[in-house]
Amino acid sequence: MAADFASAASTPKANMGKPSHSGFIKNNLREYGMLMSLVAIMGLFQVLTDGTLLRPLNLTNLVLQNSYIVIMALGMLLVIVSGHIDLSVGSVCGFIGALAAVLMVSYGWHFVPTTIVCLLAGAIIGGAQGWFVAYTKIPSFIVTLAGMLVFKGLSLALLQGQSIGPFPIEFQRLSSGFIPDPLSGETLRTTSLVVGVLAAAALAYFSLRGRAQQARHGMETEPYAFFIAKTLVFVAVIVYFSWLLSSYKGLPNVLIVMSVLIVAYDFVTRRTTVGRRIYALGGNEKAARLSGIKTERLAFMAFVNMGVLSALAGLVFAARLNTATPKAGLGFELDVIAACFIGGASASGGVGKVVGAVIGAFVMGVMNNGMSIMGIGIDYQQVIKGLVLLAAVFIDVYNKNK
Repeated sequence: MAADFASAASTPKANMGKPSHSGFIKNNLREYGMLMSLVAIMGLFQVLTDGTLLRPLNLTNLVLQNSYIVIMALGMLLVIVSGHIDLSVGSVCGFIGALAAVLMVSYGWHFVPTTIVCLLAGAIIGGAQGWFVAYTKIPSFIVTLAGMLVFKGLSLALLQGQSIGPFPIEFQRLSSGFIPDPLSGETLRTTSLVVGVLAAAALAYFSLRGRAQQARHGMETEPYAFFIAKTLVFVAVIVYFSWLLSSYKGLPNVLIVMSVLIVAYDFVTRRTTVGRRIYALGGNEKAARLSGIKTERLAFMAFVNMGVLSALAGLVFAARLNTATPKAGLGFELDVIAACFIGGASASGGVGKVVGAVIGAFVMGVMNNGMSIMGIGIDYQQVIKGLVLLAAVFIDVYNKNK
């Protein structure tokens, strides 16, 4: 009997860190569900567009069209996780593009000091809004709604109701340029393919290293079969898409910028004290404050970060458009917020991942691109996107209530 009791008592400990496949799927349905949804949506539009979706030219356009949405989604994720919202990102994006146009085109500034000034302006804008939210306790919805109106008006005033362009060639390369090809491939941009293969190898290495560290510290890890399958799929996808892009013009410069930001923000949210505190702030602000976290400063910095990324997105969008227009950034905030919610962020704060926000952004981007190729009007595109967003939030609330 004693032996039976000892065996029963040791079973949970022996199984710790080795969850069943069904249990793991159930506990991580949010994370894997969106990834599978993105694959399914891409497969659907690949069929419906007769293979046009994944052609190298269209794939390059897909990256360029969604780069600024992904960049802003990284900042919006931190704002939403901390329990707030920012409705002004589209207007700030357009305002920064207008500021860059006035400095470079009207006053002849070089693109480097212009970029620095624009990023600083974004930080100041984010800081001003963050101060009202964090220290005066005005709801972020109201503050950023006011900011949206203010910066729409300032864009109009700065441009005097007219479009300004074109930008210098060096600045345009931020969005429309491609990485150099010193390896001189004839039909294939060899350097871009090598960069893609190295990125895939780095992903596999750090994934294996991270799993080994989790196992060494007795932390729960996903089933080995899932881990191997997921890693192989990601590696294959990165290599395949790198090959597709390399067969056209190579990897866009903005893709490199976007990838660096994704890796950096994923590291910050998962591996740093600041990242954990942001999740604690959104999960329970009062408990976070009582535990010694300076919640006001953390919320303030989240909005400063959002302002900088909105400014960067504004520069990328202006460089791609090669002109600044009074209507630039119109509706961007809806796509950015939708990307975060579709990617698994919780409307109540405290939940969300960088990878999820990126997946959500590309879900929206693939839908926009695929429906445009199919000739579906902008009216029905808005209807479908709205329904997808509602469904994503409904699933989040349903799972939370369960």
